[in-house]
Amino acid sequence: MFGMLPFDRNDNNVFDTFDNFARDFFRKNNADLPAFRTDIRDTGDSYLLEAELPGFNKEDIRIDLKDGILTITATHNESSDQKGSDGSYIRRERRYGSFARSFDVTGIDERGITAAYNNGVLSLTLPKFKPAEPETHRIAIQ
Repeated sequence: MFGMLPFDRNDNNVFDTFDNFARDFFRKNNADLPAFRTDIRDTGDSYLLEAELPGFNKEDIRIDLKDGILTITATHNESSDQKGSDGSYIRRERRYGSFARSFDVTGIDERGITAAYNNGVLSLTLPKFKPAEPETHRIAIQ
């Protein structure tokens, strides 16, 4: 019964070793995956994809399109140093991270995709592919 509770137990019972191992193994692998939130809206003739990337500069974001797969990659490298008057560190913090998401863009006019980045939100306009309508013409009878 206690195994169904949504919080962790700290009883370190030897009989629960495997259960705790499995629970920790799968939780750590899935919970620590970096991701960013995206919203996709159908606007009629196109889709609007909005990706939340706060704290990134425009130069940190890369958008690649290959074989019908759109990949958004954002890499963050930040270092802040504070040194004392003698040059020794008082505080030194570093933060590195990379986020990536891929999307299937089948049915999208790949040449018409546009992107803008404003206030931490990357907006991609993905126009829907419009199949060419067959031309009709009249043939004169001789």
